[in-house]
Amino acid sequence: MSDMTTTYLGIRLRCPLVASSSPLTGDLDHLVALDAAGIGAVVLPSLFEEQLVSDSLAVHGWLEEGAGAFGEATTGYVPELDDYNTGPGNYLRQVEAAKKRIEVPVIASLNGDTPGGWVRYARLLADAGADAIELNVYRLAADPSTTGRAVEQEVIQLVSEVRTAVGVPIAVKLSPFWSALGSFAGQLAAAGANGLVLFNRFYQPDIDLETLDVSPSLHLSSAQEMRLPLRWVAMLYGHVKGSLAVTTGVLGWREVAKALLAGADVAMMASALLRHGPEHVATTLDGLQRWLEAGDYESVDQLRGALSYAAVADPSGYERANYLQTLSHYSTVWK
Repeated sequence: MSDMTTTYLGIRLRCPLVASSSPLTGDLDHLVALDAAGIGAVVLPSLFEEQLVSDSLAVHGWLEEGAGAFGEATTGYVPELDDYNTGPGNYLRQVEAAKKRIEVPVIASLNGDTPGGWVRYARLLADAGADAIELNVYRLAADPSTTGRAVEQEVIQLVSEVRTAVGVPIAVKLSPFWSALGSFAGQLAAAGANGLVLFNRFYQPDIDLETLDVSPSLHLSSAQEMRLPLRWVAMLYGHVKGSLAVTTGVLGWREVAKALLAGADVAMMASALLRHGPEHVATTLDGLQRWLEAGDYESVDQLRGALSYAAVADPSGYERANYLQTLSHYSTVWK
């Protein structure tokens, strides 16, 4: 049998398939099932700083309601609660419980909103036993006066500060919306990121023509959406220090194999697991193992990067020439 082990963020995994952050990884029974099915590691759902702050303020307001009506209650009816009780307590307990119940590495996901929040909660997650932390950078520069350079510097700074604050490996989950991703990726690695996850899938709003409201819209990913992260992993492989992970559109063993060929250390799966359940892990790994053996690959490491930008005979397939070639060879489907 081919050796399926791989190294991600400096952590040795039994296989290159990782359960990405999703509602499925937020349930302990599902985590146990994913572990039993052979998953390499799990990424817990994101801990959102805004939600923690909102919850904390709501609890404080509820407890303090009417306190000003009595002179004896100048500081409120109850003592101040610490962050563990009003904020990330449930999430930290989830990390601790997962570490006790499953054998594979547990990666905590953090979506911060303020520089202090990123550092503060990263420390708590590391202290709770997370094997690594994925910084889910969901940064939307809605202010037209904000420059691209300012946004980049903000993210680089937060990575540097989190790196200083925690000793566990750090992955940065990015969106594809950066003006010079190659340079930016190198700067993140220099700031202390141990790996990059490509790409964060923003949930785009829709307009409801009946209610005239802006409404959220969620669609599970398709295999075609993998092409963008595949291209960038192939281009960054060998040029950026640290691990590379492909996420979005990883539906089965074929997508995992493509990710490895491009240069990824792991492929992350969410939508397919939500569709088919934890048992889809075993199906995917079985298909990958059969494909490796059919190709006489002794290991995943032997496969990695074989079709990266640096390795292919004609790298133009990853460049603008690919765009021109695709258009020139396309024919209409109607007559």
